[in-house]
Amino acid sequence: MSDTNSSPVYSQEVIDMLTIGVQFCLLLEHVNENENEKSAFVSKLLRLLPMLYFKTLCIEYHEPDENAYLQNFVSEDDYNLVAASVADLMGQDDAYLEVFAEGFQYSDTPITAFISENLADIYQEIKDLAGNFQSGNESVMTDALYVALSAFRQHWGQKLLNVMRALHACWLESEKSDEIEDF
Repeated sequence: MSDTNSSPVYSQEVIDMLTIGVQFCLLLEHVNENENEKSAFVSKLLRLLPMLYFKTLCIEYHEPDENAYLQNFVSEDDYNLVAASVADLMGQDDAYLEVFAEGFQYSDTPITAFISENLADIYQEIKDLAGNFQSGNESVMTDALYVALSAFRQHWGQKLLNVMRALHACWLESEKSDEIEDF
C-alpha cells in the first residue's frame, strides 16, 4: 500500500462521507427490524441526508490512474427489499411530484417519484462504495470513489435533494399533527 497521506481515499472528507453513508445504509437496512415510526425515520433521514450531500460535495474529484475490478454489493433482491421496506413505512407519503425530471418543462402531466426508490438508488451507490472500500485495495478504493462521485454528479446527488424536499413536507405534516393532538 502506498503512503496513506497522499491517497485521496484516506482523506478526512472521504472518511466522513463513508461514516455518514454507512449510518444511512444501516438505517435503511433495518427499517422493518426496528419497527421504526415514520416520523422518527423521516427525522433521522433529514439529519443524515444533508450531511451525506455536504460531505460528498467536499471530496475532490479525481480520475483513477488504472481501472480496478469493482464488486457490486447490492443485489436486486437487496435493492427491492430496501425500497419495499421504505415504501411500506412511508405509506401514502412515499409518492411525490417531481419537478426536476428530465423533460418536465415540456410535460402536461405531473411526474411522480417515490421516496423509497430514490433512497434505494442512493443506498445502492453508497453500499457498493463502502463494500469496495472494505477490500483495503487502494486501486479498488480509488476506482470505487471515482464511480460513486461520478454517480453523485450524474444522478444520486439530485435524487438526494429531491427526496429531502418530500421528506421535509412529510416532517412538517407530522409536526402539524402533533400540534393538533397537543390541544
